[in-house]
Amino acid sequence: MTQSPRVSSNAPVEEAFVPLGRSGSPRQSPPSPPRPSEPRREARPSEERLPERYRNEPVPRSDTPPLTRVQRQRGVTVPAQPYASMATAADFTAERYLREQSPAPRNGWRRVLFWLTGGRVNLGPSPTELAERELIARAKTPVPGCRSIAVISRKGGVGKTTTTLMLGHTFASLRGDRVVALDGNPDAGSLGYRVRRETAATITNLLADEQMITRYADIRAYTSQAPTRLEVVASDDDPRITKALGESDYRRAIALLERHYNLITLDTGTGVLESANRGILQLADQIVVVMSPSLDSARAASSTLDWLNENGHAELVHGAVAVINAVQEGGQVEVGRIKEHFAGRCRAVVQVPWDPHLAAGAETDVTRLRPTTRHAYLEVAAAVADGFAT
Repeated sequence: MTQSPRVSSNAPVEEAFVPLGRSGSPRQSPPSPPRPSEPRREARPSEERLPERYRNEPVPRSDTPPLTRVQRQRGVTVPAQPYASMATAADFTAERYLREQSPAPRNGWRRVLFWLTGGRVNLGPSPTELAERELIARAKTPVPGCRSIAVISRKGGVGKTTTTLMLGHTFASLRGDRVVALDGNPDAGSLGYRVRRETAATITNLLADEQMITRYADIRAYTSQAPTRLEVVASDDDPRITKALGESDYRRAIALLERHYNLITLDTGTGVLESANRGILQLADQIVVVMSPSLDSARAASSTLDWLNENGHAELVHGAVAVINAVQEGGQVEVGRIKEHFAGRCRAVVQVPWDPHLAAGAETDVTRLRPTTRHAYLEVAAAVADGFAT
């Protein structure tokens, strides 16, 4: 059996390194001269635009040794270490880290070009579409608490109920909060027939069961909801019942709705001096005065503003929105001069064109309206929403 050669105990385990060309015992290399301090790194142009908290800085190392597996199993923790940067996970937002992309056009020849090129050619929305998006953004203005909008007119047949309904439809289809329309016309209003009825309950039933309504699920049994998510509280067909409702009754109804809805559109009667209308006007945050494109209707609307201004409702007149309803081409009345008159008295004036679907007075299907009509009511909703911040 061959034995491995024995190593002498006097032999060094590791030989010292001797540089080539030199003899003798190894020498310690002289200490290296101190390095000059490095110049401070200049910030790149991209970093100059960032706040100080987002610039790249070295993170200090922790002197605490890492935990063993047994320590982690026993629940031993290491205190959080301070960071030089103040950045957090909340900084990763789409606005900061995603490249800006132009939104695709929704209609017109720009949309056709976008579709034909598979999205490679995107000219962006047209000026008309950008203006419409601006109106939608205004209509979505947040509401602090609840807002009540009374639609008024001293003359019947001018489209007051239609304006109440369409204003509610527009808000409900664009916003995420709850919108309800209340028929406050004591003369057997027709607002409840402009949507598909889901219940036979009316404002009279709502007031009778007021004490039992504590949740939104309870009040839904007294409203009918349209496809736009607008809810409607109907009035009774019998005018003897509705005329018996006075100022305090409508104040109770509005106070109940305010606990469950963010926006309330109120259809009123033609008599401004009636008890029901007085109760509605006292709780209204804004008003929309409606008129037809005729001389007597415009005169009645202006006299309504006179009465409100002289009877303690000057703030409602100052923030009012005037609607000239069912305007048709031609005619002897100069609608532009009517619009100019109310522009000097109200915060905004909107002209709504005549639409055959609304003129029928039946259940309203928003999808059947003409594009110009839908755009006009979007302008009305945006003008009303401009007053939400006040």
